[in-house]
Amino acid sequence: MPVLLAVLLTLGCSGSGPAGETSPGEPLDGTTAAPADGTAEDAGHESIVVDAELWVDPRSPAARQIAEWRAEGREEDAETLRVLAEQPLAEWPPGEGADPGPRIREVARAAGEQERTAVFVAYNVPHRDCGQYSRGGAVDLEAYRSWIGSFADNIGDAEAIVILEPDAVPHIVDGCTAPIHHEERYTAMSEAVDRLGELPRTRVYIDAGNPSWITNPADLVVPLHRAGVGRADGFALNVSNYRPTEEVVAYGRELSALLDGAHFVVDTSRNGNGPLENGDPAQAWCNPPGRALGTPPTTETGDPLIDAHLWIKRPGESDGECRGGPPAGEWWPEYALELARGARS
Repeated sequence: MPVLLAVLLTLGCSGSGPAGETSPGEPLDGTTAAPADGTAEDAGHESIVVDAELWVDPRSPAARQIAEWRAEGREEDAETLRVLAEQPLAEWPPGEGADPGPRIREVARAAGEQERTAVFVAYNVPHRDCGQYSRGGAVDLEAYRSWIGSFADNIGDAEAIVILEPDAVPHIVDGCTAPIHHEERYTAMSEAVDRLGELPRTRVYIDAGNPSWITNPADLVVPLHRAGVGRADGFALNVSNYRPTEEVVAYGRELSALLDGAHFVVDTSRNGNGPLENGDPAQAWCNPPGRALGTPPTTETGDPLIDAHLWIKRPGESDGECRGGPPAGEWWPEYALELARGARS
């Protein structure tokens, strides 16, 4: 039984690039999101348990896709996609030359009105993704300082979780990022930890890759310290990847022990069927077929070291132009449907 379906049944049900943006003129007031009791209600449909702390975007790409499919008569597909649309997802504000402030402010305000926590991803470090599918980022350190300043200013005193710079530290460790850029990156991330750490109700987790990437967690210790993990709330694992939760947790415990008991969060957005085991290992992470949504987002993990299971990579948004996918971060409805089907089969 896929992980997501098993969890939903256990909880009593009857039955994880830039984020999708709200359409102009449509407020993020949460009117179609899950109510405060933690269930998503829709007359004539089964309920889906939703974490009571985390904010659900009522205008996510999945929610809009459901409306489109229902208008087209694709009721069965629309109903299947509800398992994705009614869960809280991380928000990836725009980077590079764009100001992240307006989107962050909008989301923070909507989450605050529901007394929920918004989850954001800061993904704009210079020389991002070292020239691969998600290449880009701020043009230099000064541009990054300005960007992260706007990021922090617009969270303000809202309740928030920030995942800081997916891939940035692991790409230093694996050599993908050129050594000439290492000091700049450490400075950018360390300053970002301090800037975000000034906020009264924001928790910050530095990305630390996944067990199949940096196989020896000891290799991450010095880089994470230089990036500011000692002043952050912990680290994040499995972002945009498919490693099974049990494997990730075991790895996280090893890394935590090397970091004086640091806490961590786990991306469970697409790991319901684990990773793709056949084919080219170098491409196993990029839009692999046959995957499924994983454990629903929750801050109630039952483990004092694990602060949350989160859907950091937004399920249904492409990893890149592989296997027929659109550019990284773009919504891919048929892939989203496949992930939802995998979770419900």
